[in-house]
Amino acid sequence: MKTRLIVFLSFLYLFSICKTGQAETVTIKYGMIPSSIRSVSSLPLYIAQKRGFFAHEGLNMEILPIEGGTDKMIQALDRRAVDITRTATPYLILASVKGSEAVAVAGEQATPIYSLMVQPDIKGFKDLKGKLVGLSLRVDTISISTRKLLAHHGLREPDYRVKELVGTPVRSKCLQSGECAGVPLGQPEDFIAIQKGFRRLGLSTETMPNFIFTVSAARRGWAKENKETVVRYVRALASACRYMRESGNRDDVVAIAVEKTGASPEIARQVLALYFEPERGVFPKQAELDLKGLNQVVQFMAESGELKEPLPKVEQFTDLQFLRAAGIR
Repeated sequence: MKTRLIVFLSFLYLFSICKTGQAETVTIKYGMIPSSIRSVSSLPLYIAQKRGFFAHEGLNMEILPIEGGTDKMIQALDRRAVDITRTATPYLILASVKGSEAVAVAGEQATPIYSLMVQPDIKGFKDLKGKLVGLSLRVDTISISTRKLLAHHGLREPDYRVKELVGTPVRSKCLQSGECAGVPLGQPEDFIAIQKGFRRLGLSTETMPNFIFTVSAARRGWAKENKETVVRYVRALASACRYMRESGNRDDVVAIAVEKTGASPEIARQVLALYFEPERGVFPKQAELDLKGLNQVVQFMAESGELKEPLPKVEQFTDLQFLRAAGIR
């Protein structure tokens, strides 16, 4: 009788351990602009999905395309259409200044590399004088970095004409049609353009070498009420960032990049080599938020006239408690 009781109690104990260790599956409504869904800039998210880091944390990611460009992401968050959204930092900062409760909870892409791609007959920056350059909205870091690059080489508006084109596919189309003399493109679109005969005139990192481009943002109130869910999300994203950096995983990361972007394996390898050989800080090491990098965005926006004094403090649009709870400093 005593033996049976011990076995029964042992069974109950093991059952309780298993039950406690099983995280309740939670669905996160995650917002993205359509052009980012197939972008290499979203590699940490893809890896977290493909390699089961989200599943390990008991998370089901419901990806919701938000039409209209990056400037619509915080609006979707504020109206509660999504729980967490991928957003460019300038739009988060502007929304925060206007009263949005959106805050960054994790880093997704740190310092992006934009190539100023031009028509084959453009041999130097001076050849862009009087020509049409396709940029994004003025507040976007794509536009800010391209204007700074052009100014660094002696060209300021109205030395060149500008057409606002939101989204990489739209800018790429303008370049290929011949309407635009030059446009900034990320990866892998710039390598694809080079294969088609277009020229890379310069890189954004020449004048903007250290900032944070995209973050995961959530409403402060929702994140506080769902702290464990946000911490699990941060842990999964951090695991993906670490995974993509390990040299032994390069073939797998290339395969995931090919699957998600449609680029060839050759171009995918070139992109990863550009990012990590040597390390250029394109992605955070483990989803961390570099406050110096965020403050740099504030300064860039002030220089371009998008922000006025007094400038916002980074603490206004960030909440580091989830990273800290996940063991990330």
